[in-house]
Amino acid sequence: MMAIILAVFSALILPPPAAVTIATPRGEVRVVVERDHTGAPMVPARLVFAALGGMVRETGAWVEASLPGQSFWFLVGTPYYRVGDQVLVLATPMVRRRDSLFVPLQFLTEILPQRFVQRYHYDGRRAHFTEIGGTGSVQHAGTLPNGLRPGHMVTIDPGHGGSDPGNPGKYFPKGVQEKHVTLQIGLLVRDELEARGVAVRMTRTTDVRTPLLERAPMCSDGCDLFVSLHVDALPSSRRDYQSVRGFHTLIIGEENSADATRVARMENESLRYEIEDGAGAEDDALAFILKDLSRNEYLLESASAAELVQAHLAEIHGGENLGVRQQNRLAVLNTAQRPALLVEMGYATNRQDAQLMLSPSGQRKIAGALADAIVQYLIEYDYKVGAGALSGAGR
Repeated sequence: MMAIILAVFSALILPPPAAVTIATPRGEVRVVVERDHTGAPMVPARLVFAALGGMVRETGAWVEASLPGQSFWFLVGTPYYRVGDQVLVLATPMVRRRDSLFVPLQFLTEILPQRFVQRYHYDGRRAHFTEIGGTGSVQHAGTLPNGLRPGHMVTIDPGHGGSDPGNPGKYFPKGVQEKHVTLQIGLLVRDELEARGVAVRMTRTTDVRTPLLERAPMCSDGCDLFVSLHVDALPSSRRDYQSVRGFHTLIIGEENSADATRVARMENESLRYEIEDGAGAEDDALAFILKDLSRNEYLLESASAAELVQAHLAEIHGGENLGVRQQNRLAVLNTAQRPALLVEMGYATNRQDAQLMLSPSGQRKIAGALADAIVQYLIEYDYKVGAGALSGAGR
């Protein structure tokens, strides 16, 4: 009861942050704060404990979350946790979402700093959690400082390129097109991921047109995720086309909403460059690549990665979180052999979105958010496939 009272009192003083930065001797990790079904703030358990040099292990209904020198046992779906012989109460339960475990933000910002006064400190105004003791510098064998297992590879696809400019963008300066923006941000994502210990394969690193149907297959053996970067634009026939702003992520699926279909038509326009060059000039170019979706064993993984991308972009993007959308006729994803997603980072037809995607600081924010989301996805994947698995194992 006291824990609940303290949590409520703290929330009245300072609202939950959008994200918390965890700073340790191993480096910094940015953790996005999400909400459970009641609106309570939660953080991903595996990412938090990995950042602090610990790990999470499931044993039936109980979850053991260990830190150097101390283990906590959580009962999933209830507010109870155990430390030694003590059974204590959280403000809200540990929950499972998208096959991931989330612990109340209260555990990170209140319980740990109170229990380990000499080791951890939380600055609520800066949303900054600091490891100040030496014992927390332990790193588990076989992991990188951020808790990620070595050996992961991701393919980053800066959309369009060369003779395929993408959309010109109403609020892009003269001479700047979608292909330029996706390349600039794509290269920054590569740098951010490599700094976090993830190998990156680029579908292009200069202003060239990589054939659309050859992009996703670059993520094959040993590759964990394909991410295609794009800029959305609304037709001027829509009365609100300049006011709509935000970001969304597409994956392969059967929902086929009207807006996802609009995006698919726009992005599939790139196929005409293959046809004009004499490559794949079928009567219906899409018929060549459409396949039975039941063969795609990576739908759930794609959805998990896409949700994380949306959550991390929501932290830095001033536009609306338009969510994850499904579409089964999106050429660049239909050829994927691994989990794959297409990120529409903003609208070139909106002044604020265009500024975010054009400015150096905005591009760095987008790249950092995408890299953080990808690393969190890979950490979750490591736990799903087993403690001893490396990238590409069993695929």
